[in-house]
Amino acid sequence: MARRAALLLLAFCAPAPGEEPKAKSAEELAEQVKPSLCVITTPGREAGRTGLGTGFVVSADGLIATNAHVIGQGRPISVEFADGTKHDVIAVHAHDPKRDLAVVRIKAKGLTALPLGDSDKLKDGQAVVAFGNPKGLNYSVVSGVVSGVREVDGRKMIQLALPVEPGNSGGPVVDAEGRVQGIVTLKGLITENLSFAVTINDLKPLLTKPNPVPMDAWATIGALDPEEWKSEMGARWTQRAGRLLVEGAGTGFGGRSICVSQRKPPAVPFEVAVTVKLDDERGAAGLIFRHDGGRHYGFYPTGGKLRLTRFDGPDVYSWKILQDVASPHYKQGDWNTIRVRVEKDGVKCFVNDQHAIESKDAEWVDGQVGLAKFRDTRAEFKNFRVGPNLAATPTDSAAVLKLLERDAGRSEIGKLVKNPASTDVIRARAQELEQQAAKLKELAARVHQERVYSELNRVLTEPEEKIDLIHAALLLGKLDNEDVDVDAYRAEVERMAKKAAEGLAKDATDEARLKALDKFFFETRGFHGSRGEYYSRSNSYLNEVIDDREGIPITLSVLYMDLARRLGVTVAGIGLPGHFVVRHMPKEGEGKFIDVFERGERLTADQAKKKAEANAGSEVEDEVLKPVTKKAIVQRMLHNLLGVARREQDVDAGLRYLDGILMLDPAAAPDRMMRAGIYLSKGRKADALSDVQYLLDHPSDGVDERQLQRLKQALEGP
Repeated sequence: MARRAALLLLAFCAPAPGEEPKAKSAEELAEQVKPSLCVITTPGREAGRTGLGTGFVVSADGLIATNAHVIGQGRPISVEFADGTKHDVIAVHAHDPKRDLAVVRIKAKGLTALPLGDSDKLKDGQAVVAFGNPKGLNYSVVSGVVSGVREVDGRKMIQLALPVEPGNSGGPVVDAEGRVQGIVTLKGLITENLSFAVTINDLKPLLTKPNPVPMDAWATIGALDPEEWKSEMGARWTQRAGRLLVEGAGTGFGGRSICVSQRKPPAVPFEVAVTVKLDDERGAAGLIFRHDGGRHYGFYPTGGKLRLTRFDGPDVYSWKILQDVASPHYKQGDWNTIRVRVEKDGVKCFVNDQHAIESKDAEWVDGQVGLAKFRDTRAEFKNFRVGPNLAATPTDSAAVLKLLERDAGRSEIGKLVKNPASTDVIRARAQELEQQAAKLKELAARVHQERVYSELNRVLTEPEEKIDLIHAALLLGKLDNEDVDVDAYRAEVERMAKKAAEGLAKDATDEARLKALDKFFFETRGFHGSRGEYYSRSNSYLNEVIDDREGIPITLSVLYMDLARRLGVTVAGIGLPGHFVVRHMPKEGEGKFIDVFERGERLTADQAKKKAEANAGSEVEDEVLKPVTKKAIVQRMLHNLLGVARREQDVDAGLRYLDGILMLDPAAAPDRMMRAGIYLSKGRKADALSDVQYLLDHPSDGVDERQLQRLKQALEGP
């Protein structure tokens, strides 16, 4: 009877079929939203606030949604509600910089969470209201409409017809019923009244599958390794394995800030070098040397020139500009390698391996080396090196490229004017040169590819127990990005292992070591599975996985396996159909399977097999539960990249990955057939014929020999 009464009561209270929730006015929506809205600030290194944005409550127990760019990276975060209550963020609950989304946690209960809508049901012209803190003005309300749901950089975004200002970022976009449909993010570039919001449906996976990082660990993201670097005089110095970045004015006179290498330089003479890029040539950033407490020397680009300065103290009166020169070898707005040779009786300075400055100034000789920046310059540094001789190996440019004609002078132009056909001739020559340039670029890419694959082959031909899987996986990232510093990332993995091992007893069990690794990997560092952009190439580049702490099962597993090895635990890779896990291989007994993509979920053999069958859509043999070789892991990573290239219809990238796959497994017939087809489409008949002949010489199941013979005849024909 009571149950029936309850059902009748529910039926009475529920809206009639087809009845829509009542639309609310902007004033009513503002009253509803205001208790859930908050200002998010991130303090800078100096006094004052450097970050300002908006957030809103999505869970009564302290979860607040905002933009990833609002919280930045590695900084403390605080929130303030309309009633004046303030909270420090205790954890970054979830973080997706690719979608510009973040969820933070504060220590609070009983908050008013906003209901989330379904952004897939949004209609063009639908009325919406956005809330935020434009230009620091707390709690503004602005009405507008949905212009449409657009593709922006491959993602669905809500285009809004309403004005958005700095400070609105992270604010909710609600419909007339008060449901959040989006989160304000990018201000449009077409008109002042055009802006965008991330769909609320993109936020939902972060709430169901978070990647929480406590604030003490969040503060270490991008932080300098204290064993390698020590920053002085403010500014914000960060690192992404292999590169150092600096932004913000330093506290020294002229906005000076320095970052001192903690490694002792060799005895003089020695050299120090770095490759640097400035965001604004009016700024300054470069090398320091002979750093001795409050004084040092500096060599750096500024104002398009190169400057050598002696800093005897903290203010401009104790600075002495030794030389300030222009150099035709300095490339403004681009990467430049600057180098200093430090000798007892002076210094020699170089830019891009060309001599720029020489000075006999040597007020003092000893001291440390490092980096410096001035004013509001944002700069990037890479390839910082110290050694006896860092000069590049001389290159015979004439043997690589034949120089083209010199620039035409005024007299030559005058002669060309008199020739009616000269314009057509010049344009034809320009087209010819463009074609030559395209061929040279392709040649350079192929040379780089061969260099990377030669190194990869060398790594993978070692005995299985000696293969450095991290090295091999990083080379796949370098294949597509020449700037990847493989050695720097390898050193970063080594540092990670040391951090993970802190506090472990020498006689710790495998279980204790794996528990410590789990805590470090998933909690301290916040590594997590990529869900929103699973098929992004970034997830297959181990360097980007290390930087972004996000990846697909195989890349996360590769890193986890190597860290486990460094902690003294044997963990093997298991290539399930459609998924990749690892397995603990203890000396005695059977170890469990570990799903690194699912935050280290432990699986029995039966559970792992069921997961494999779910992915395969059919029963699988026990064979799929056996460990795979490191070479097979790299092949699978290349196949993942090939799959992305095919999805994106990137033929050149697909060919690049196929070359690697076939280098490692020449007998892979389907891949060789695919490569032959690509060769044919690119007009490389000889290469296509070579692959077809290989398939004829090495018959395999699934390949039609008669079809191959017909293809061979066609390729051999005129």
